[in-house]
Amino acid sequence: MRRMRALVVATWLVFPVSAVAGAYDDMVNGVRLNDLDTVGSLIRRGMDVNTTDAAGNSLLMLAAGSGDLPMLEFLLRNKARVLIKNKFGDSALMLAALQGHLKAVTALVAAGAEIDPDGWTPLIYAAFGGHTEIVRFLLTLDIDIDSQADNGMTALMAASRNGHMEIVMMLLQHDADPTLRNQGQMTAVDLASRAGNTEIARELSAVGPR
Repeated sequence: MRRMRALVVATWLVFPVSAVAGAYDDMVNGVRLNDLDTVGSLIRRGMDVNTTDAAGNSLLMLAAGSGDLPMLEFLLRNKARVLIKNKFGDSALMLAALQGHLKAVTALVAAGAEIDPDGWTPLIYAAFGGHTEIVRFLLTLDIDIDSQADNGMTALMAASRNGHMEIVMMLLQHDADPTLRNQGQMTAVDLASRAGNTEIARELSAVGPR
């Protein structure tokens, strides 16, 4: 308790009470604008590297989502936490995978990010977005290829629905199961057919359960 109180007092000495909220806003905006100088200056002056915006996105999540590698690496060096999630249950790694930022994904994995969480996973997000190189990288890790999101979606279902043939074939080569069903009782074949991705549906139909 004394240590925490001393930290609060120290922060007040650096930032007048009326300016603390503004400084946090400056931190968040600095990351959004890729302004490493501003963010670095505020952190060196005692601001929290794990500051979040209204949606619970940490500075690291914002940098990961935008693919700002210098900012992301700076935040990691300054002990930004890689395991926290925003209000929607997304981590920095998940956001990087969804947006297709391979270098951010590899940096976060090296920093200890959770690669196979319950529910939505980086692999499902990457497959959904059609980010082939990220899918390829994630498949080199110890992950559950058939992990299902809260609605039953798998990476194979996501890629099939969105027409990402190369990813579909890659997942099948790694023994993804095309017979799994989502909450609506639809398989990857069903989702591909419904979306008009007939070639993908044909490939999936030729594969039996694993």
